[in-house]
Amino acid sequence: MSVHGQFAEDLSLYALGSLDGPELDALQKHLEECASCRRELELLRGDLSLLALTAAGPMPPARARQRLMSAIAREPRLPLAARASEPKQRSWWASFGWPGLRWVAAVALVLVAIGWLRQNLTLRQDLASERARFTDQESKLKQANEVVATLLDPDATRIELVAAGNKPQPRGKAIYQRRNRNLIFFASNLPPLPTEKVYELWLFPANGGAPIPAGLFKPDAHGSATVVNPPLPEGVEAKNFVVTLEPEGGSHESPRGTPVIVGIGE
Repeated sequence: MSVHGQFAEDLSLYALGSLDGPELDALQKHLEECASCRRELELLRGDLSLLALTAAGPMPPARARQRLMSAIAREPRLPLAARASEPKQRSWWASFGWPGLRWVAAVALVLVAIGWLRQNLTLRQDLASERARFTDQESKLKQANEVVATLLDPDATRIELVAAGNKPQPRGKAIYQRRNRNLIFFASNLPPLPTEKVYELWLFPANGGAPIPAGLFKPDAHGSATVVNPPLPEGVEAKNFVVTLEPEGGSHESPRGTPVIVGIGE
C-alpha cells in the first residue's frame, strides 16, 4: 500500500467532516506536504457539493456519485500505526464501520429521493399537457356549437347579398344572431382582388346608425370566402349587410370603396 493509499479513507471522511483524533492530525500534516492528496481532497469536496444539490436540482453526474462511493468504500478504518500490516480479508460490512454505513445509507436515500422527484416532475408535465389539450378541444367544441346554433336559430336574421346593379353572379349570405352577437357570412363567385385591395363586410343597423365593420376577408381561388363571429357591439339589430372593395387594411369607420354585393333580405 502506498503512502497516499494509507490516507485514502481519511480523505473521504475529512471531506465529509467525520474525521477526528490522531487520524485528523496525521492527515492535516500530510496535506501540508502532499500536493496530490490536496487535489484529491478538492475533487472529493466538489463531488459532495454536486451530491448536496440533488435534493432540489438535477441529477449529479454519474462520475460524482461513483467517486464518492468509491472513496468511502476504498479503505478500512484502523489506527494509523496498524495500517501497513492490516490483513486484506475483511467482511464488506466491517470495512465500512458505523460512520461509513451512515453515509452509504444517506447517499442511497438521496438517490431514491431524486428518482421520485424526477418521476413526479414527469407526471406533472404530462398532466399539464393533457389539460392544455383538453382546454383547446373544449374551446373548439364550444365554437362549433355556437356556429350550429346560429345556423339553426329560427330567430336569426338571414340576408342574401347579390351583385350591386348587375346580374347576380357574386353572392353572399349573412346569418346574424342579435342576442349573442353571432354572425356567419358565406360568399361565392367573388371576383379576384386587385392589388392592395381587400373585401370588407359591413352591418347596417336598423336604427339608421353608422355602418359597423364586420370583418375583412379575401376569397380563395374559386371566389369563396367565410367570416365567422367577428367582434360586434352588443344589442345591434341588423337592417342589412354590404360587402365593399376597400384599400388593404380596410376602412373600419365607414365604407369608402365600391359596393360589391348588397343585402336584399328574405
